Amino acid sequence: MKTLHNHVILYDAECPMCNLYTGAFVRNGLLDTHGREAYQQYSGAACPNLDWQRAVNEIALVNQDTGEITYGVESLLKVCGNALPLLAPLFRWKPFLWIATKAYAFISYNRRVIIPAAASDNQFGYQPSFNLKYRIAWITLSWIVTSLVLATYPSLIGGNVTGEMFIREFTICAGHIMVQSFVLTRCQKGKMWDYLGNMATLSLAGSLALFLITIICMRFNISWYIGWTGVFLIPILMIREHVRRSRLLGIGYWPTVTWILYRVLVFIILLLSIL
Repeated sequence: MKTLHNHVILYDAECPMCNLYTGAFVRNGLLDTHGREAYQQYSGAACPNLDWQRAVNEIALVNQDTGEITYGVESLLKVCGNALPLLAPLFRWKPFLWIATKAYAFISYNRRVIIPAAASDNQFGYQPSFNLKYRIAWITLSWIVTSLVLATYPSLIGGNVTGEMFIREFTICAGHIMVQSFVLTRCQKGKMWDYLGNMATLSLAGSLALFLITIICMRFNISWYIGWTGVFLIPILMIREHVRRSRLLGIGYWPTVTWILYRVLVFIILLLSIL
């Protein structure tokens, strides 16, 4: 693969995801050894034309020879297109570019609720902009996937799936979002959307973990492990992660308490309906 020389990609040092893929660019030779730098440490004098807020929202790629700057998915495709020239025409194809741009924005504007940044006393002067449209899209996607996974879960362990199960799970997950929204409006209204984004990530991760572990257990005939995992292990890990994310947001413990109480109440109601 060809190296894109004399270019520096500016990444968010507080974003583990950004750190990971820009580091991969350097390790795999797509960029020079010093081809990436955290924008928090980048000197503005080195590139006076840099749009700092845009660079924080959309990763910037600086041509050190000409001073040309590209942002967002265009930066990533420029690096990849140089490394893989055969794919360069695809990267310039307008329908592909449109889809890639939307997908990039979807991830970029939600990156700090997908993988939250550690708390820092020295905040950089610019912070990622909040985009309500993409935050709602992330919460909606997580709600749909989580509900579908939980509704179809019985079929993985030999049970029957009915239309009522889909309605039930979609209603339960939607109710959880509404309850937690109300809780945040009462205690930390300004952080409601950040919290809901983190909650959506947690629900999505928990449901997918349950799905994958169940598939693995069924494949290796250790079905006894499924119930223990679903009832104890995954909920405990989710509670720990909820506490951690709440601490990073600085919203206290009440959201965690109500988050747990809602699920316990739902579990009791479902158990009584079976009995």
